[in-house]
Amino acid sequence: MTRLNVALLGCALAALPVAAQDPAPATGGAGPLPAATDGDASPHQSAAWNERLRRLAEAMEWTDELVRHDWRVQRRAGSDGARVLDPADRVVCEGSAEECRRTFTALGTEGRIPAVEGHAVILLHGLGEGRGSMRPLADALRDRLDATVMTFGYASPRAGIGDHAAALADVVAGLPDADRISFVGHSLGNLVVRRWMNDAGPADRERLHRMVMLGAPNQGSQMAREAARVWVLQRLSTGAARELVLDWPRIAASLAVPPCPFGIVAGGAGDGRGYSTLLEGDDDAVVRVEETRLEGADDFVVLPVRHAFMMQDPDVQRATGAFLETGRFQLPGAASEAAP
Repeated sequence: MTRLNVALLGCALAALPVAAQDPAPATGGAGPLPAATDGDASPHQSAAWNERLRRLAEAMEWTDELVRHDWRVQRRAGSDGARVLDPADRVVCEGSAEECRRTFTALGTEGRIPAVEGHAVILLHGLGEGRGSMRPLADALRDRLDATVMTFGYASPRAGIGDHAAALADVVAGLPDADRISFVGHSLGNLVVRRWMNDAGPADRERLHRMVMLGAPNQGSQMAREAARVWVLQRLSTGAARELVLDWPRIAASLAVPPCPFGIVAGGAGDGRGYSTLLEGDDDAVVRVEETRLEGADDFVVLPVRHAFMMQDPDVQRATGAFLETGRFQLPGAASEAAP
């Protein structure tokens, strides 16, 4: 059911146009699919596709509950089953959530998992993706920032936005030595952060530094509304996918405007028509430019990039790094604006 759900929503929302992307590294969660080629695939290519699909399916099942650097405790959606992963994504412990948390704490006490101090930047992927999709951007930010850059993975179709926000709250609570916390969200990941902000207490809000939103459906999604008209998608969609398709008014009421400086990067063709003939106005093939807007933003920029390729785009990477450093995107020649 889950794989069918993801496949159908991927087609309907056009959220996963990944066939032409670069091959994914072997570790770090689900990343881009190996590039498609003409003719029969070689055994190596077939193996790469099979491994990538396995990792994508796995990403739909596990949610991070503790993250420090590239170590993490993950819980399987809908169960108490958990595991500890090392920076190479090797399983070092499996068992109950309590057992895995004890192991994680012991590894920290032994010095194998260092504390996260100073500025922490947490990256969140979108619907139907895994944390590996954020890897190109994470690598670029690590090269640029004096900060600890981490990815947060969550089983997007297996639970609601509120559940994912609660898991993010656990991750933030597990970073007591970080005095500043910034977020970079792609698509649905922004809504998870905004829901966490809605529920966060004063102490966590005081640690907020900056946030960058990439392709955020801040005003809902025309594409999701179109998907809601398809009966089979209504019946099969679950978790956050179902909320986007059917429950947007309820979800929107629980999303906070970030109480910290935030900037928005929208994808668009710049011609008033966008990349998708299914959407009105300019768009990134999934989210319309106007749907990304949110009152109170400190900066707003439209870049010529499609939704699924944002994290790999050099201009998006530079803009994200600049905003986290300065509070402005600072891209020469880009049409940047301060939102009202």
